[in-house]
Amino acid sequence: MHRFSAPQLSLACQLALQRIPGVGPATFNKLLQQVRQPADIFLEPRLIKGVDAKIVSALQTPDWEQVERDLEWLSADNRHVIDQQHHLYPELLQQIPDPPALLFVQGDINLLSKWQLATVGSRNPTASGSDTAFEFARYLAQGDIVITSGLATGIDAAAHKGALAVSGRTIAVIGTGLDRVYPASHRNLAHHIAEGGAIVSEFPLGTSPKAENFPRRNRIISGLSLGTLVVEAAVKSGSLITARMAMEQGREVFAIPGSIHNPLSRGCHQLIREGAKLVETANDIIEELGAIAGVVPQAVEKPASSEQIVVQAELDNDYQLLFEFLGYDPIHIDMLIDKSGLTADAVSSMLLLLELQGQVASLPGGRYVRNGT
Repeated sequence: MHRFSAPQLSLACQLALQRIPGVGPATFNKLLQQVRQPADIFLEPRLIKGVDAKIVSALQTPDWEQVERDLEWLSADNRHVIDQQHHLYPELLQQIPDPPALLFVQGDINLLSKWQLATVGSRNPTASGSDTAFEFARYLAQGDIVITSGLATGIDAAAHKGALAVSGRTIAVIGTGLDRVYPASHRNLAHHIAEGGAIVSEFPLGTSPKAENFPRRNRIISGLSLGTLVVEAAVKSGSLITARMAMEQGREVFAIPGSIHNPLSRGCHQLIREGAKLVETANDIIEELGAIAGVVPQAVEKPASSEQIVVQAELDNDYQLLFEFLGYDPIHIDMLIDKSGLTADAVSSMLLLLELQGQVASLPGGRYVRNGT
């Protein structure tokens, strides 16, 4: 066997075992249960019972050089790997049917055991959907809830950014090794998340993005969290897979409804029909999660709610002006900007708050309509 220092030996053998083809979480644990210490698996691989012959053969030639590179990478600050017996392995994740054998973490590992809300949705959301994910995450992060998502484009990125905007905590669970960022355009976002939050993966270093990795990643996103919020999702989407995993794990699922004309609302509506909780404001989530976590809701309601903001905003002349041009027939946001004379940022922000209150509905193509009373 390759020579490692005594403190490194157990971890080195676990890292080597995880890299054996065909060894997933269940087989990993099955193998460890047959030995007194991980090194025994490689010292006497032929004595291993109940696994495929190809695995037994591979155990005789582990890639120790790659394990050395893994240990070198892990030696840097704020880089960790933990197994299911480690005291920092998150209890909620331990409760799912197939928890990861090893968790690689870059950043604040203590966040894994904090109360978390998974926030997921379309990779190609509407502008309103992105704004909603951002605002919900921003608000909830101010209430000390950790926002957990998957670093994907669209809703995932908006949720991470919403938490970071108020120096809140966010966790990105990824489908590659921690030494890779996918998509590459999120390299800066990943850097900011690792600085104040954490990036998590069950995949060994060097793992490239493969389609089969992402459903496995999704079970970790939901498994770490008290609940999962779906902002926008088509009927056939990875977000619905995450939501259904959350249901199977016994976790809460929240869904934001939208226009019946918006294809990205249909996945949320389907989840609501299946028992997900309909969410209109961030306070709906706080009240539910507070009850589950045994937290008094008032203790986490630090920021003003969306409703309070809108009530104040109704007194603002700009909102009165915007309402003059918002009727019960759809109108494009560009026309609202042109008619009101307000800036694009101001109109977008006001429309989001009005939508969160339920006074305005967004339609496909950047159109808005006033809701009936």
